[in-house]
Amino acid sequence: MVQVDLSQLSQECNAWREQLRNYREEFTQDENKIRQVAGKPLSKDQLQEVEHLHNQFHIQLINIHDLKQAIKIHERSLHTAPSEEILSKHESLLEEYRSLELTLTALRSEFSGFLDKTA
Repeated sequence: MVQVDLSQLSQECNAWREQLRNYREEFTQDENKIRQVAGKPLSKDQLQEVEHLHNQFHIQLINIHDLKQAIKIHERSLHTAPSEEILSKHESLLEEYRSLELTLTALRSEFSGFLDKTA
C-alpha cells in the first residue's frame, strides 16, 4: 500500500492555488492594459495582435479558474479517496499546473514584447 503524506499534499495544493491567484491578478491587470493600448492609434497588424493577446488573456484566465477549482476539489478529497487515487490525481494536477505555468510565462513574454513595440 502506498503511504501518502496528506499534509504535504495539502500544502502543495495551497501553494498552487496561491500562485494561481497571483497569476489571475497579473493577467487581469494585463487584460486592462491591453484595453488601454487598444485605444491608441495602432496599425492593422498591431490591432490584430491586440485582439490575439486579449483573447489569450481571456482564455488563460478561464484556464486559471478551472485549474484552481480542480485543485480545490482534489484537496477536499484528500481524506476520502484511496491513497493510489489521491497520488494519481495529485500528479495529474501537478502536470496541468506546470503546463499552465509554461503557457502563462510565454504569454507574459509575448505581452511584454508587444508593450515594448507599442511604447
